[in-house]
Amino acid sequence: MSTRIEYLKALKRCICAHEDEIVAALQHDLKKPEPEIWLAEIHVTLQELKTVIKNLRTWSKPKRITGSWLNIPSKDWIFPEPYGVTLNIAPWNYPFQLALNPIIGAVAAGNTVVLKPSEHAPKTASILNKILSEVFPKEWVAVAQGGPEVAKELLSFRWDYIFFTGGVSIAKIVAKAAAEHLTPTTLELGGKNPCIVDQTAKIAVSARRIVWGKFMNCGQICMSPDYVLVHQNVYTELVTAMKKEIVAMYGENPKTSPDYARLVHKGHVQKMKELIAGQHILHGGEIDQEDRFVAPTLVALDSLDNKLMEDEIFGPILPIITYKDEEEIHQTIKHFEKPLSFYVFSQRKKWARNLMQKHSFGGGMINDVIVYFTNDKLPFGGVGHSGVGSYHGKHSFDTFTHYKPYVERPTWFDPKQRYAPFKKNFPFLKRILRLLS
Repeated sequence: MSTRIEYLKALKRCICAHEDEIVAALQHDLKKPEPEIWLAEIHVTLQELKTVIKNLRTWSKPKRITGSWLNIPSKDWIFPEPYGVTLNIAPWNYPFQLALNPIIGAVAAGNTVVLKPSEHAPKTASILNKILSEVFPKEWVAVAQGGPEVAKELLSFRWDYIFFTGGVSIAKIVAKAAAEHLTPTTLELGGKNPCIVDQTAKIAVSARRIVWGKFMNCGQICMSPDYVLVHQNVYTELVTAMKKEIVAMYGENPKTSPDYARLVHKGHVQKMKELIAGQHILHGGEIDQEDRFVAPTLVALDSLDNKLMEDEIFGPILPIITYKDEEEIHQTIKHFEKPLSFYVFSQRKKWARNLMQKHSFGGGMINDVIVYFTNDKLPFGGVGHSGVGSYHGKHSFDTFTHYKPYVERPTWFDPKQRYAPFKKNFPFLKRILRLLS
């Protein structure tokens, strides 16, 4: 235990020592602004380390459990043990913190880890390899760099646990490979995250928070609002406010803004270009494929039968749909698979809470977006097509831990009623157990 803590402390020191290199790598791969890198990549990781280091001794202790009447006298325990050799396949949208946070949980629980970083963020993959190689022996934590062929080869091996962050289509491949060996998995995915704005919402602050959450990291966030469902009475007001906030945050020409990131590669830009084509664009729509730039774009939709609503967008395009009554909200949400995130903007607290309770999702917020992710006391993960399992803080330790029960009994007490022949002994035991049940 002390060894794990010391290595996690060393990881924290190493991240701080290489902070400038981390920033440079992420700016190269995704052109992220430095404040966003520090808050969403570095700080989140350091906070996870702080929480785990502080609590690991407590989490790792065997726990004494009350025994059952059938076992009296006994000492009953739950003993946390690592699964063993784990594989972590990381994504490209937050390639630093989404690679390291699962590793922190796996190492804390006592596992060894092989990390497959995304080939679409090569500079970040290199700095991850450098940091992890400096801190851990390669037999404990190793990095396997490369493209899909490397991931395919890794999935052909037998692992004790697989942690994957990415899209549904690749998750199905991972799950199928894991099933060959009955390997447990955590799948952190995404989905069509709804953002509901009712007629009582505070429009100015709602627009500001939605725009911030949607266009941060150029929309490449699994938790970002995927579409807005706004009451018809405040549609115009909301759209006007969102346009204003886009300009306030990124200027009249977002391409020149130091605070606006880029898409990960030209292929992703082409996908956004195809999604925008022929749409009713309310704001934005400008594209520069060479610069991997797609402007913050608002699109008006009058139907769910639109290519923008087929899959998670994962880019800076925000469809806006109106509704007239609550039944339309329910019908729209149920049209899609269970989302990773669920957002409601309303001053009707009871109404908003009822929506939260009625629908199934990974995590939700009332009157804000995304920042529920920052509370490491909350589990983070999806449900259904938006994911399997969860992590963060204690939940990360639990994810990579098998809680092994065992019972310790003395030999001096050995009632004959438990043994055959039952005809003579069992009636008495049965009477006792009836009284206790």
